[in-house]
Amino acid sequence: MGLVLNQSLKNTIVTYIGFAIGGINTIYFYPHFLGSTYYALTTYLLSASAIIMPLLAFGMQNTLVKFFSQCQNEKEESTFLSFVVLLPLVLSIPLLLLFLFFYGDISDYLSKVNPIVKEFLWFIPFIGICMAYFEIFYAWARVHMHSVFGNFIKEVGLRFLSLLTLVGVYYDYISPLQFIYITAFTYFLACIITMFYAFYLKKPHFQLAIPHNVKAIAEYTFYIILSGGVATLLLDIDKLMLNQYIKIENIAYYSVATYIALVISVPSKAMYQITYPITAKLMHEEKHDELVDLYKKTSINLQIVGGYVMLCIFVNINKLYEMIPEEYSGGLWVVFLVGFSKYIDLILGNNLAIIFNTKYYKTVLFLGVVLVLLTVGLNMIFIPLYGILGSAIAILLSVILYSLAKLIFVQKRLDLYPFTKESFYSLVLTLVLFVGFYFWDFPVNGIIAILLKSVIVSVVYVYLNYKLLISPQINEALDGVVKKIFRK
Repeated sequence: MGLVLNQSLKNTIVTYIGFAIGGINTIYFYPHFLGSTYYALTTYLLSASAIIMPLLAFGMQNTLVKFFSQCQNEKEESTFLSFVVLLPLVLSIPLLLLFLFFYGDISDYLSKVNPIVKEFLWFIPFIGICMAYFEIFYAWARVHMHSVFGNFIKEVGLRFLSLLTLVGVYYDYISPLQFIYITAFTYFLACIITMFYAFYLKKPHFQLAIPHNVKAIAEYTFYIILSGGVATLLLDIDKLMLNQYIKIENIAYYSVATYIALVISVPSKAMYQITYPITAKLMHEEKHDELVDLYKKTSINLQIVGGYVMLCIFVNINKLYEMIPEEYSGGLWVVFLVGFSKYIDLILGNNLAIIFNTKYYKTVLFLGVVLVLLTVGLNMIFIPLYGILGSAIAILLSVILYSLAKLIFVQKRLDLYPFTKESFYSLVLTLVLFVGFYFWDFPVNGIIAILLKSVIVSVVYVYLNYKLLISPQINEALDGVVKKIFRK
């Protein structure tokens, strides 16, 4: 776990810096500087781009991680990397031509409730292809065990450029319309920078050749395209469906709430970047005992860290919403529902990475398709009834069922189970502290009250986790930090 903890810690720090910048953008700059309409439009375009990204990438970012460790020599690596980079470019062309051919019909359908989206729909394929190649080059870096730089570009760079652009909007250097154009350009810039970094790590020797195991790659990639699309749909389909049922401003209100809740999933995202290739390696080498150990450690460590983040958000949520324009307040309960769904997902550790790297990876597709259909159906039921809260209810119900299915599948097929008695202790501890801290606040300014309560919660949470020895790895990390401080 040394490499895992080292890069996971760096990725977590980087990601939280990015989320902090994004939090400033989401909670203050977007609502006050850009306004709900253009904020919602930006969110809609980025969500739609993210949904088509797996199709434009053709699953190559996951295929690269899965098969790179199987390359036996430099020549096979070059052939494989060339194939991974060039294939999506070739196959995306007919898809983009189809989009252009049916552009009128597509734009009419997507803009029937909110006409403002019609003239901006061409941004979607452009941003989508930039996202796709960013993920491919990021995966290139990850297989060489360099996950931090790409994570920095994705989590910090994009959000910091958005912050600068929003400041430009505030001072009238940039119009809200120009903001959307600049946002599209920042994704192109992120793609190019990550490409050069990937090539710096491993100088490419491009060649028009097909890997010897192309049949296995093609079969795996086909299912990964679909399962990757499913995963992205689960993240962003709610925003697209809200556009079809209610006014676009509601997407802005919903986006603020879901962004706050998504902070809970940051530890999982950070650890996933490095545990995915390690999981692939352990599965390929058939090291079952080490895989069991990794599964349990990722689960409890994510539960502790994610539980802490969830606790800090939930006990401060009322003060936090006092800082947001009043019209956004309808999203408060969305934070609870979506936040808890993220907590449920992260306590499964590297569950999804395990499934992706077995012969049962097709199961992810089956489970995912069922989940998407369930999510769409629940959204169609609950959005007309409860608006943005209805979408949050649909997400929570869907994630609970999906997580349960993944948990049971891995346990039955691979005899792997992530939970221990420490998992139960962590859950009870988080619940008790939530009840103990939620119902009172400091009678001072919102930010000061949030900081004061967060400090108290942090001290109590860390101390109790340490004394109960819920995670030996986290205790070791804390001991190391304390030793460094006193040594200085």
